[in-house]
Amino acid sequence: MPLVAAVQMTSSSDEAASLEMAHGLITRAARYGASLVATPENTNFLGPHADKVRRAEPLDGPLVARFSGWARTNAVHLLIGGYNERSDDPERCYNTSLLFGPDGSLLASYRKMHLFDVNVPPDVSFAESATCVPGSEVVVVPTALGTIGLSICYDLRFPELYRRMVDLGAEILTVPAAFTLPTGKDHWHPLLRARAIETQCYVLAPGQFGLHDDRGLRQSYGHSMIVDPWGHIVGMASDGPGLALAEIDLDRVQRIRRSIPVRQHRRVDVRS
Repeated sequence: MPLVAAVQMTSSSDEAASLEMAHGLITRAARYGASLVATPENTNFLGPHADKVRRAEPLDGPLVARFSGWARTNAVHLLIGGYNERSDDPERCYNTSLLFGPDGSLLASYRKMHLFDVNVPPDVSFAESATCVPGSEVVVVPTALGTIGLSICYDLRFPELYRRMVDLGAEILTVPAAFTLPTGKDHWHPLLRARAIETQCYVLAPGQFGLHDDRGLRQSYGHSMIVDPWGHIVGMASDGPGLALAEIDLDRVQRIRRSIPVRQHRRVDVRS
């Protein structure tokens, strides 16, 4: 059974330091034998948002080439959970997740659909749409490890997205995140377990941890984890940078789907 790894890190406005941390943890996961390694949202940069837009690069830029090299050098499927992709809007970029094959080829890119525009007094007030353009495409990609559905952070609160991924064949769902501490401590665990249970998929959720220097004393919850299709947490990172590791068994996905065939039981004919 393949081993998968969810990377937990603390990105900052020091892009070189963030990339060094990510690379080191990816390399460590590969040495442990992981076949699929996933990093959090904002892997390369989590700092002032105007700088995020200014630093944005296209898919054919040097940063994506660097990520490709990491996948190829470590011979792993590599999910970069999120980087700032340049858009046509000079004031905004895309929040984009990338999946690479072990030969370094770019298998898929996903632009975050649901942007984090919330106001949860007194600790969380944020308008991601001020600096990001939303994506519009559901992305599911077959790989040698299974069929993988891509999402990012706030997408987790929208179960219809994941249901659509299952309709397209998903067996593994990726949810790279920078979940805030106030929301994460109450919602991160139950939301991830719910998505795993209702879709009967493995969920791979790498997260940011700790304080970031984005001029808001933003603090991320961490608790990067891997959840199996029964809803069991089968791997979770401790505090600080590190890894969550677990084996995935796609036969278990099929057994659970046969035993509780929720997709066949869904009443698509019923409308409110």
